[in-house]
Amino acid sequence: MVSCLPRGKSAARVIKGDVNDKASLVCRHGRPYMRAMEHGNYFSAQSGREIVAPPIAVAQFSIGEVVRHKLFDFRGVIFDIDPVFANSDEWYQSIPENIRPLKDQPFYHLLAENGENSYVAYVSQQNLETDSEAGPVDHPSVTEMFEAFRDGRYRLRRKLSH
Repeated sequence: MVSCLPRGKSAARVIKGDVNDKASLVCRHGRPYMRAMEHGNYFSAQSGREIVAPPIAVAQFSIGEVVRHKLFDFRGVIFDIDPVFANSDEWYQSIPENIRPLKDQPFYHLLAENGENSYVAYVSQQNLETDSEAGPVDHPSVTEMFEAFRDGRYRLRRKLSH
């Protein structure tokens, strides 16, 4: 895996919440990449609590990338990344213990689809893989958040980036 960062950025300067950096992380050679994210504590409205994030987290996927769940039959496009679990404890406890992921890894917000429905999913990094179909995602919110699907991925709309 190749490590790529935006031009002029070091891993220590790529900050959580800088959506523009997330969206612009594209390797010149088009290969997959790993991305280092620098973090501090932040408040998560979704969980209703402050999230203590590690000094550095490595995201294997990026905003706009199309991924597939390893255990369940759905795929989606990533629209946000949390450096660690940032959902409610109730949500976490609802996952069967034998498949419950560790909290200290990146979690991804997806505009997801399966054969029947479109929905928003929250998935741990360990349960995602690159989608081999590599085609567009048929979710009604995709056009609100992303520009056209090109070269196997979506690009975040400029109005949504910082």
